[in-house]
This record gives sequence, structure tokens and C-alpha cells, in this order.
Amino acid sequence: MANQAQIEQMTSGRGFVAALDQSGGSTPKALKLYGVGEDAYSNDTEMFDRIHEMRSRIATAPAFTGERVIAAILFEKTMDRDIEGKPAAQYLWEDRGVVPFLKIDKGLEEPADGVRLMKPIPGLDDLLDRAVAKGIFGTKERSVIDAASESGIAACVGQQFDLGLRVLAKGLVPIIEPEVTISIDDKAEAETMLLAEIQRQLHRVPQGQQVMLKLTLPEQPGLYTPLVEDPRVMRVVALSGGYSRDEANARLADNPGVIASFSRALTEGLSAQQSDDEFNAALAEAIDAIYTASIT
Repeated sequence: MANQAQIEQMTSGRGFVAALDQSGGSTPKALKLYGVGEDAYSNDTEMFDRIHEMRSRIATAPAFTGERVIAAILFEKTMDRDIEGKPAAQYLWEDRGVVPFLKIDKGLEEPADGVRLMKPIPGLDDLLDRAVAKGIFGTKERSVIDAASESGIAACVGQQFDLGLRVLAKGLVPIIEPEVTISIDDKAEAETMLLAEIQRQLHRVPQGQQVMLKLTLPEQPGLYTPLVEDPRVMRVVALSGGYSRDEANARLADNPGVIASFSRALTEGLSAQQSDDEFNAALAEAIDAIYTASIT
């Protein structure tokens, strides 16, 4: 359950959210970018061992503290493991001052009506109860918008809020993430529709409670300012979505009040082959750049 210090950090802390939540499908790509090829592991267990080593190396680096990284999103297998001999979520908060979140979605359905909805989440109540017991503050759940389809976007956001209300009922804060694909021709139009639909759905948030929103950096700077200012929204964070770190940071700086929640753009340039000094310096540079764009 959230404590007051965590609520204050998420509401007004200066910094950004690190997304360390690559799942089974995206782990091989994340490892490859990190310089760990598929020949370095022979099954899923070894693959998840390698990605946990990478995440632990990030979480224990000198620059990875609550002064700049206010929160981190974890994959379920990370939540269930230890870092430096402590359960991961406990280590992040107690030792690094970083608020822990958990990715709970189980991937995407096939495309329909211009969107990819979330697959069902079997055992959701049990997963949320385990998250509460392990000191998780909130959750993250992702679906994808591939076209400016009003009906598709309504279905996508409706599903997100249905799940978000279940998360809120457990005392956790949901990060609602309807990602707009950055390469689509009608991205700006889709984003305008998305804004309107989120504003419609926000009326479902119970009195005195808040959700967070994780959104693609918009074509129109400041588009999501009404959401930043909405009292039902604890924070609006942005995903990098495939933009390079430099472009993502430039776009982020054009959207005051929105902070980063980057995954690939955070780990860009990090390598298993780097010495600890080289790795820590590269990560510190990334954190510094993303932090600066987040507080602009």
C-alpha cells in the first residue's frame, strides 16, 4: 500500500520513471541491445537470469536514486527476485528511494478496429495481492492505438479504465498506458481522439483517488496539459516509443509537466561488456539527460 512519502514523491517529485519491465517477448531484443546475444542463454530461465543481472546492475548504479529517478516499473519476475539480498521492490524504496511499480498486462490481442487491446490477465486479484504484500506502489498496463479510430480508441481506453478501477480497489495506483504508435500517418488525429476519450473516462475515478497516465509524446506540444492539471491524475508520464533518446528528450521538453518513463531510451548505450566505471558513467549521462528534459 502506498505510504505518504511515496505519494508525495509521485505527485511532486522532480525526476522521471525508469521502465525496467521488458517481458518475455521483448527480453531477447533488450538483451541483444545490451550486448548479450541469444547464444548467452539456452532457455527462458537463463534468459531471465541475464535480464535480472542487467536490471540489478542498473538499480545498484550510483546515479540510480530517487533524486532523479522517482520510480521504476518492474516485470513480475523482477518483483519476485532479490537485489543485493533484498526483495526487489523493498530494495528500490528502502535503499535507493525509488518508488516501485509492477507491469501487470500479459501482452496484446490481435489488431482490431485500429487498436490492440490487452489480453485477459488470469489470476489478476492474486497478482495484485502479491504486489501489495511486496510493497509495490502501483501498476502499469499497456495497450496500443494504431489508427485514428474513434470506436477503437473508445474500446482501448474503456478497457484501460476497467482494469485501472480494479487496481485502485486494491489500494494501488494504476499507470494507464494507451500507447499511440509513433509511425502512423494519423498520429496527431489519434492523439486528439485519445485526449477526449481519457477526459470522458476520468469521471469514473472514485472521489479522492488518482490514476497516472503513460502516453506517447504528442505531435502537438502541450496537448496533454489538461490531463497534467486534472486533479484525478497523479502524474502524466511519457514513453519513448521508439524515438531515440535525443528526440524523445527534445519532444519531452516541449511538454511541460509531463515526465519521462523511458525503457529503451534509458538503456541506450549500455553494454554488458562495459566495465563498471564505464557502465555507471554511461547510465549517469542517460539519467542526467532524461532528468533535465523531465523537469523542463
